[in-house]
Amino acid sequence: MKSDIYSYVFRGRLAEEALDKAGCQKYHPEAIYFSEEVAKKLSLHEIDEKYVQRSKSMITVFAAITAFENATRDYVYKVLIDSYKTEWWSKGIQGSIRTKAEGRKEKESKIRWHVNRGDEMMSYLDFGDLAKTMTSSDNWNLFEPDVVSQEWVKNLFEDVETSRNVIMHSGILDDYDISRVGMNIRDWLRQINA
Repeated sequence: MKSDIYSYVFRGRLAEEALDKAGCQKYHPEAIYFSEEVAKKLSLHEIDEKYVQRSKSMITVFAAITAFENATRDYVYKVLIDSYKTEWWSKGIQGSIRTKAEGRKEKESKIRWHVNRGDEMMSYLDFGDLAKTMTSSDNWNLFEPDVVSQEWVKNLFEDVETSRNVIMHSGILDDYDISRVGMNIRDWLRQINA
């Protein structure tokens, strides 16, 4: 039995060495999301390596949270546009959220040297505004068939937003927090895509 294990490991090492000699790079999970070309543009090589490595550990988490946020924006937008058509913004988004988003868009439009968030007003909503929009008294009947419970929506988005804010403000999540983010994303997708 032991000889089989040693043989298996030894063959694996030989294969790895052969691939290295052939010029194949080893697989690194962050390589899926990490671009050396972009890193050069950002002068990442000039920053102390310990900070770079800590940040690299969050690349996949950042990608998951960002993708989740954008997919949820799209979902909320589609539900609102299906129901309110061209009046989705005025009828589907609460006044205080609209005012904040419109102010943000106006402010950013004055900064012509920098790309803006997008053309759609949904891009200017905060992450937490998505849950508020879904659970508002005017909209709940539109989202209830998909998500069933307002409390569940609020709690799920609060959990993800807590981790999101850590990542977006240069923090590092532990394995427990990462697992919770994954569970919340998975639960959300299973619920709305059923």
